[in-house]
Amino acid sequence: MTQIHVAIAILYQDGKFLCQLRDDVPNIRYPGHWALFGGHLEPGETAEVALLRELVEEISWAPATVSFFCHDVEGDVLRHVFHSQLSADVKDLVLHEGWDMQLLTTEDIRAGKCYSEKSGDVRPFGSAHQRILLSFIDAI
Repeated sequence: MTQIHVAIAILYQDGKFLCQLRDDVPNIRYPGHWALFGGHLEPGETAEVALLRELVEEISWAPATVSFFCHDVEGDVLRHVFHSQLSADVKDLVLHEGWDMQLLTTEDIRAGKCYSEKSGDVRPFGSAHQRILLSFIDAI
């Protein structure tokens, strides 16, 4: 089985975590679910370079540095997970990919769901993304 490598970011500010409501389309993993920002590694890219590129593509912002947190394996996907302080104001970020984004609380993450004004309803967390965030929250 070919492993798909992706790099994702835990971006935090004032005890909250920046999450993306993924597009509600059937050909992606976790459609219409809350998740972390990031994406696939291009050939020859390191996970860190891919993550910074993906953040600029998805929200027009990337931190100066990121720190490695863990690897997470789910079926054929290997996630390279990094973390960084979100130094930008969320209102200054530009969402280029996904349906919505917002800073979610630890309570939202533990509940496994959160309301989105853009979708007009409560949306679930992608299970891998919730597991990764809970692991990070427990570690800090």
